[in-house]
Amino acid sequence: MQVQLETLSGLERRMSIALPLAAIDAQVAERLKRVARTAKIQGFRPGKAPAKIVEANYGAQVREEVLGEQVQQSFYKAAVEQKLRVAGYPRFEPAQGDAESFKFAAAFEVYPEITIGELAGKDIEKPNTEVTDAEIDKTVDILRKQRTRFNRVEREAADGDRVIIDFKGTIDGVAFEGGSSENFPFMLGQGQMLPEFEAGVIGAKEGETKTVAVNFPADYHGKDVAGKTASFEITVKNVAAAELPEVNEEFAKLLGIADGDVAKMRAEIRKNVEREVKRRLSAQVKENVMQALIDVTPIDLPKALVELEVGRLMDQARKDLEQRGMQLKDMPLPADLFTQQAERRVALGLILAEAVEANKLEAKPEQVKALVEEFAESYEQPQDVIDWYYAEAGRLEGPTSMVLEDNVVEFVLGRANVIQKDVSFETLMGNNA
Repeated sequence: MQVQLETLSGLERRMSIALPLAAIDAQVAERLKRVARTAKIQGFRPGKAPAKIVEANYGAQVREEVLGEQVQQSFYKAAVEQKLRVAGYPRFEPAQGDAESFKFAAAFEVYPEITIGELAGKDIEKPNTEVTDAEIDKTVDILRKQRTRFNRVEREAADGDRVIIDFKGTIDGVAFEGGSSENFPFMLGQGQMLPEFEAGVIGAKEGETKTVAVNFPADYHGKDVAGKTASFEITVKNVAAAELPEVNEEFAKLLGIADGDVAKMRAEIRKNVEREVKRRLSAQVKENVMQALIDVTPIDLPKALVELEVGRLMDQARKDLEQRGMQLKDMPLPADLFTQQAERRVALGLILAEAVEANKLEAKPEQVKALVEEFAESYEQPQDVIDWYYAEAGRLEGPTSMVLEDNVVEFVLGRANVIQKDVSFETLMGNNA
């Protein structure tokens, strides 16, 4: 086998390989002999057809199979000998051979050489959030609101009430799509409807009908009505006042505290809140560390790996949308939408792999076990969860990857300039607080 390697540009390489035809011909002949033992050819019993007849029927197919195998095997053998780390899949091309050799070329990319940049002068923000009794009180209030009861009242509707209405909307006397509904429930004062619509309902009693003019904003999501004025005939069918449950033994039992002990309930809530705060803080720190690694480590990305990642992201997005009931046959997803995300993921994958290998940051079994046990804490039967993870080695891949990332985070934080930043509970929890 003769091999010639050339650098095209950056990470792109081209390898030209010449294989002796005599060796290929010998393999084809040997395989044809095996085929002849079971070949079914009209006019001959299996294994009795003459060699020339077998070759005439199967020779082209067998030769194509042998050449395909030799191309693959010889390329990867040459890549190993040349100490090349091939990224993605090579693109094979036929080349002009001669009487003694079969020649082909392979165009491909190699993995880049990576050196983690200097971290000593890099600022990395590390957020901190304290969980106090006030945060537990807020969480209890959220849990109470989630269990709100609505009691029918005969008074006028007010902010905070749930109303059930029928409405019919027209623009210049003509009904429009989405402008009518029956038995439509919504909460007053929550911004679920346009302000003028809600104002028309506030003050109305059960059974009352009112007509309200509503101006749709110019940037309203419904283009057919954006910037127009509609007239709504609204009939109030039910007004219900919100009643939050008291924080007592019954409420504690609703949250899974068997004996109804409110102190135990708060302790359990604190435990869950602290676990969620820890998770979110960890995620933010990890994101900041990953960005720092990208900032200090310039890297050439193999196009093949980016294209593969774009394909994976597109497939994932397509599945997610289809699960939500969207039909994508007539709505293609442009690859450009995923390119930037794919480039970042590929870059991080390569940088993290180098950081782990260069600094011996491999995940230790005890670290993986500790993380699995932490996962299991939020389940009613923690040991069952732990047993599930360890029942098959493949199930530990996720926790192992997370430990690797955590190890890299600790490594980077130990070298960078860490800036502690207090973050409020509300800011950290976002819309959940």
